[in-house]
Amino acid sequence: MTDSEALRSLIEGKGLKMKFVAEHLGLSAYGFQLKVDNRQEFKTSEVTALCELLEINSLLTKEKIFFAKKDDLKSLTI
Repeated sequence: MTDSEALRSLIEGKGLKMKFVAEHLGLSAYGFQLKVDNRQEFKTSEVTALCELLEINSLLTKEKIFFAKKDDLKSLTI
């Protein structure tokens, strides 16, 4: 699950527009928004391209943004 708030903040902090980032990934603005909003998952290649574009070098930062734990009841295992 993507930490949408952290990803948006990082994109804005780099002075980038969501549409530019979407195009960089080869996605439509709508397709990118679906992934940011966790309605679709990012592909591994997209995560790699985002990390390069946003200069994410820390594995901890990468995990925090792209592999955040779900905090809903669906993610509980019994």
